[in-house]
Parts: sequence; structure tokens; C-alpha cells
Amino acid sequence: MNLSYFISSRINRSKTSSFSSVIHKIAIASIGLGLAVMLVSFLILRGFQETIRERIVSFGGHLQLSRYTVGSRYGENPVPANLDFAQNPEEHDFIRHVQRFAYKPGLLKTEDEVQGIIMKGVGRDFSVENFRRNMVEGSFPEFTDTAASASVVISRRIADKLRLAVNDNVILYLVQNPPRFRRLRIEGIYSTGMEDFDESLILGDINLIRQLNNWSDTLVGGYEVFVKDFDALDEAQEQLYNATNYNYYIEKITDRNIQIFEWLGLLDRNVVIFLTIILFVAFFNIISILLILIMERTPMIGTLMALGATNSQLRRIFMYNGMQMVIKGMLWGNITGLGFGALQYYLELIPLDKENYYMDYVPIQWNWTLIALLNVVVFAISLLIMLIPTIVISRIQPIKAIKFD
Repeated sequence: MNLSYFISSRINRSKTSSFSSVIHKIAIASIGLGLAVMLVSFLILRGFQETIRERIVSFGGHLQLSRYTVGSRYGENPVPANLDFAQNPEEHDFIRHVQRFAYKPGLLKTEDEVQGIIMKGVGRDFSVENFRRNMVEGSFPEFTDTAASASVVISRRIADKLRLAVNDNVILYLVQNPPRFRRLRIEGIYSTGMEDFDESLILGDINLIRQLNNWSDTLVGGYEVFVKDFDALDEAQEQLYNATNYNYYIEKITDRNIQIFEWLGLLDRNVVIFLTIILFVAFFNIISILLILIMERTPMIGTLMALGATNSQLRRIFMYNGMQMVIKGMLWGNITGLGFGALQYYLELIPLDKENYYMDYVPIQWNWTLIALLNVVVFAISLLIMLIPTIVISRIQPIKAIKFD
């Protein structure tokens, strides 16, 4: 029989009204609360970052290929519609999806209001699934490869400014020589909460932009490439560059929206600081509680020393004791943290102001690898931390310990 484990178990089964029992409960609650807060923080942070990233990606892909131009990025400088990587994306392991696009600046005019906009033309290859979560009213138009459609999707902000609704008509004026206009029909309304998109961007048929620019159906404004692994974005950019030639400019989403991604990176650093503080408090509590237990059991330690117990055996008693507290605390911490995450994920209990947070509710992103890693790190560091208070045992003298009161 493992003597150290046996004695540790007897200590843990002490009466519920005893001082040791109260200390155990405080320790378990402290560890559980710390782990639960860390889990919830990670779930919300990853959910927030993933939601923002997906909203940005849905408007422009991970990589955007266009022709080098000195003027506006929305200028009329097309590229061929049949580049090899777009025709055969399955031959490139890093590509998940490719879609063509074209931009056209203009003015939306109603009887009372005028709004400057950028019309983004998309076709049948547009990933509606990626964009669907932004839709708040109506539906996304179904475009064809033949006739140009006058159906568009506008933002909630533009709709409110111009007092437009689904199925309304609006005139698009194009600043070019000669000036032209088109009557558009509002098919749907989207909202991201992100000013860069909602303030000016509408989505329509790429064939309509081809007509307005006098392009043939063999030309497009550029390509948006969705990659399989966001973390390998630099490598994907290099591979796409090698698959084309020097005439084209390939821009990463992290460069095109550098301020937003720098802000998301800053959130990572803030959360690391926050979690470090939580870990410090939790581990300090473990050390303090084990020291208290050692002091309370000083007469027992002295008696065991007098009977021939070694320092190693005595240390293992309190290590086992601490391990049981940590395991119970982590169990309750996981139940509490993951339970709260599940409630928020399915019921969306905590709302947010979309104008400030870009979303309607607190998001949750499940990353089981990260959750498991967090549990392993907490348990491993807890074991190392528990070695600190057990060093005190080697300095206890049996005779004084037996008389300790």
C-alpha cells in the first residue's frame, strides 16, 4: 500500500466541520473559479477574433489578386477571367475557393438623398455561404453568366440614410464620360457593424459592371482567393505569386485591413496579461493553502518523523493532497466555464451593441485543442508550484513539531 497516498486520503476525508475541510473547499473553489474565468476568456476572445475575421474575409477573401495600378484601387484596370489558378484551383493545395470581382464607384440617388458608394460586382462563383451571416433582410441575388442583373444588396446603414427597403428601386449614377445611370432593385440588406464596409459598399452583378466598363466577358477586376489555412497566409501568398506573374499584385487580408488585425493582435496581448494575473492569484492560493495545511498538520508530521517517515514520504502526502484539490477544482472549473460557454453559444444570453462591437451578442469559438492545452498547462504548473510549500517539511524538527500547538 502507498502510505503517503493512504494518509493523504484520510486527511481529505476529515469531518466537514473541520478546519481542513473548509480549507479544501476554498482551494477547490479558487482553482475552479480561476480555470473557469480563463476558459471563458479564451472562448470569448477566439469567438470575437474569428467573427471579425470571417466578416472581413467574406468581403474580400484571404488574398486579393489585381493588376498593378498607380491610380485608385477601384479603377478600371481589368485582368483576364481565365487565369490558370482560377480555372483549376484543385491543383493548388492551399486554395479553398476562388471568386471573381470588379469594383465601380458611383452615386445612389433617391428623391431626397444622395450617397456615394462603391459597387462590387460578383458572379455565380461568389461564396454566398461565407457572406450569409451578414444578411439581415431579404436574400442574396442569384446571378447568371449571361444577362446582367439589376438586383443589388446594400448595407443597413445605406438603407437607413436613403430610407430604402427590400424591393425598392434606386438610381445608380456613374461618374464617367459620358455619364451613365442604372435603375437598381434592392434584393437584400446586410450589416457587419464595420464602418469601412457598411458606409459605402453594395454588391451587385459583375456582368453589369462589365457593361458599364465596356468589358468583354473575358475580363474581370480581379480575384479573391480563400485559403485553407489562415495561419499559413504568407506561404499561400508566395505560392499564388509563383502561380501567376509579375504583372499582378497579390495583397493579403492582413495588409488590406492592417489596422483591424493589429487591433486584434493587441487583444491577444491584453488577454495574456489578464490570464497571467489570474494564474498568479490561483497559484498563490495553492501555495498559501498548502502551507496552512502543513502548519495545521505539524504535530502529525512530527509524529510520522519520529516513527521513521522520510521527508520524501511526507512531501508526497501533501503533494497527493494538493493534486486532489487541483483535479477537483479543474473539474468544477471546466463544468462552469464550458457550461457558460455552451449556454452563450446556443442561447446568446449576453447581447452587444453592434455599432461598437461589430456583432449582436458575445461570440463563442470552440477550440478543443486550446481547451485541452490550457488544462494541461494549469495542471502541470500546479504540480510544480506545490513543490514550494513542501520544502518547509524538511526544516521541521520532530520534537518541536509534536509539541506544536
